Amino acid sequence: MRFDIHYRETWLHRINPSLKLIVMTVLFVAVLFIHNPNVLINLTLGFLLLLFVFAGYPLKYVLLFLLPFLFIFVSTAASMILFGNGQTTWFQWGLIHITEESFFRGLHLGFRALIFALLGLLFSLTTRPVYLFYSLMQQLKLKPKYAYSFLAGIRLIPIMLEEFQTVQNALKVRGAAENSNVFHKIKRYAIPLLSQSIRRAQRIAIAMEAKRFSKAEGRTFYYELGFSKYDILFASYVVVISLLAYYVSTVYSYIPIADVR
Repeated sequence: MRFDIHYRETWLHRINPSLKLIVMTVLFVAVLFIHNPNVLINLTLGFLLLLFVFAGYPLKYVLLFLLPFLFIFVSTAASMILFGNGQTTWFQWGLIHITEESFFRGLHLGFRALIFALLGLLFSLTTRPVYLFYSLMQQLKLKPKYAYSFLAGIRLIPIMLEEFQTVQNALKVRGAAENSNVFHKIKRYAIPLLSQSIRRAQRIAIAMEAKRFSKAEGRTFYYELGFSKYDILFASYVVVISLLAYYVSTVYSYIPIADVR
């Protein structure tokens, strides 16, 4: 069961994954302490530009990836806007109470959630898991037994999906999938899948132990990852877009409020 989406490799794909992970984590934490909706809107525009122009994926796929996060944006903002508290009432009907304060707080929460989604999409769409774990081992000194265990787990996911489809087809052929309740269906799927997973995990553990994955001294790597000019470009873009977001919010404000608290 494979999904092949063609994309072109851009400079975002050549950034050191460890640096990208650290920068994204810092941005995640920094956004939590930003209470100016104008700054969040500017940051959203900056990362949207990065996603649409430099992610390397066709526009239709990017829009498809964004759809669930746009739903999260709307639902998060609407929950605060419709049921928030405030002094200046705009509309009230039953439980619905829209105020000026709740409207701006809702937009603030919605754009914060959207920025989190954009950062996660940028990281996941432009970072290969293999390079990420190799970089974690080389730059951040993660123990190989943990890194390769995660890699093995990622590789096992499509195999488990194929096994699930195999069990499903086998039950359909036998006619066992139709005349059973939910408990029996869970039992019929869980037992063969768990047994296969336990056998496979044991074989992988024995193979890793035989290859001395618990000993990190003197280990060489198939991929040697380092830093390049693209890392400086990415860090510079993040710093510039953050400063511009703050500066533009002071010069031109979309929302007449600087602190939603």
